[in-house]
Amino acid sequence: MRYAVIRKHRAESSETLSVFAGDELWIMPRETHYPGWIWCKDEKGAQAWVPKSYVSIEGNQGRMKRDYISRELELEVGDQVDLLEIESEWGWVLDRRGIYGWIPMECLERVEMDEISD
Repeated sequence: MRYAVIRKHRAESSETLSVFAGDELWIMPRETHYPGWIWCKDEKGAQAWVPKSYVSIEGNQGRMKRDYISRELELEVGDQVDLLEIESEWGWVLDRRGIYGWIPMECLERVEMDEISD
């Protein structure tokens, strides 16, 4: 489904965490106003938010249930994206440049078919 950006978004961090199913993570305490996300660190020291539902958690360690990339997209009002998945109030999208990433759903509004521009 096509969505328009109605509120610009800037990434919290330029660091991107890329992990695969089976990878181990360390879970770090950190506050967020988005429920369902946990702050994690991989074996290389990269840190980022990860959907809690993607991780099997035991104590302060976790194991990825699926592949994941933490890339946040920086988008401007009026940009259009294709929404591929929604997870804990964030959307995994593909932008017009062909780049995949995350953006808060509160920044997006569904576009009707007659409003789509490529």
